[in-house]
Amino acid sequence: MKKNILLILGHPSENSFCKALIDAYTRGAEQAGANCKIIYVSRLNFNVNLADGYKTGEAMHLEEDLAESQQLIQWADHVVMAYPNWWGFMPAITKGFIDRIFLPGFAFKHHSGKIFPEKLLKGKSMRLLVTMDTPKWWFYLIYRASQYRILKDIVFGYVGFDPIRFSTFGFIRKSTDKLRNSWLREVEQLGRKLK
Repeated sequence: MKKNILLILGHPSENSFCKALIDAYTRGAEQAGANCKIIYVSRLNFNVNLADGYKTGEAMHLEEDLAESQQLIQWADHVVMAYPNWWGFMPAITKGFIDRIFLPGFAFKHHSGKIFPEKLLKGKSMRLLVTMDTPKWWFYLIYRASQYRILKDIVFGYVGFDPIRFSTFGFIRKSTDKLRNSWLREVEQLGRKLK
């Protein structure tokens, strides 16, 4: 049975190395026989601000692009997201995308008398491709990859994704064409393995 792969470009620009990473993963996954679909977050028409949290019915009203994105996430067996690390986290539009679609009833569900919610996106895996202008060793040693712990334990793990894997590419500003090409080959290989 073919695996369904959803790729999400979380960089606001399609003229970015993140886009090249998405393209490389797609090439590899399609060679492995996977069905691939792509969401370009920058093309979606939606309000990034979850203004009143989950307090009103408005939180549950989704623009058409977000409703379609939820359907694609449900369709996917594996989700791959590429985004840049800006000021220690993902771009605002990408965080807003997560805030707006990972809603109660879609991503998780609270039950009376239970501390932790039901994870409604169980059975799906995830790969995050993260670019940065920080040396990779600095990100892990000094910052202790805190962003990854948050995403794994508090965001994507909270709703059921497992396993959640990370690939880090940095630092971009100082990278050579040779290094970037080796990164693209590495990601294409990940696509072939559907990981």
